[in-house]
Amino acid sequence: MDDIDFGYLESTLEVLRLVEKEQQENIEKAGALMADAIAADRLIHVYGGGGHTTLVMGEMFFRAGGLANINPVMETGLSVFNQALKYLELERCVNYGRSIVKYFDLQKDDLLIIFHNIGINAATIDAALEAKEAGALIVAVSSSFWQNEMAPDHFIRHPSGKNLFDIADVCIDDYNCVGDCVVTVPGFDTPIAPNSNLVDFYIAHRLEIEAVKQCVARGVEPPIWRSANAPGGDAFNVQFVKKYKPRVKML
Repeated sequence: MDDIDFGYLESTLEVLRLVEKEQQENIEKAGALMADAIAADRLIHVYGGGGHTTLVMGEMFFRAGGLANINPVMETGLSVFNQALKYLELERCVNYGRSIVKYFDLQKDDLLIIFHNIGINAATIDAALEAKEAGALIVAVSSSFWQNEMAPDHFIRHPSGKNLFDIADVCIDDYNCVGDCVVTVPGFDTPIAPNSNLVDFYIAHRLEIEAVKQCVARGVEPPIWRSANAPGGDAFNVQFVKKYKPRVKML
């Protein structure tokens, strides 16, 4: 058996390179909003619109080298840790996303980062609308391909017909292809090998890098976790645990 990956590595690298080439300005804008939140001692709220996109919240939360003021707007009902068919129904359920955002009580000028490749389902659009009505700023990470190519009457669309990019203040395209999978093995018709999470994890860390870079340029010290498993990690992190535990529901 040979080790040919039928283009998975190159397909993924191609998207990452495209993100770097075409989305740099938007990443910088989002990083500036994140630096603003840090300078103002505000939380940075992060939401995933359902299924595997909720994993990005975990990647940004309580992570070595990551920002300590990340507040995951997490509802396990939407995550892959719920039964699969149940979360699929819930991410298509109108007003469910509104209820989640209401519970986390976003305020005017708060920052919410929304990840959802498809960017048209009810749990994503309702969360964005609720946040926008509360006066929050929204950074959206999603795919223009899904939003533009899905039919206006497609059954998973929010009743408003809106795309996530219609609502957000800053839009970052992750260029996820419709269907997500990027490899077709000769002799087998069904595409395999999704790469959306690899790209979104990369974007999440690029946003953090940009935020830290802009904080340093402003003379603001960003709150960054150290590895709890490395020597001195727990002792260093206790300052952030003490500061954010009363404010971050998932700590």
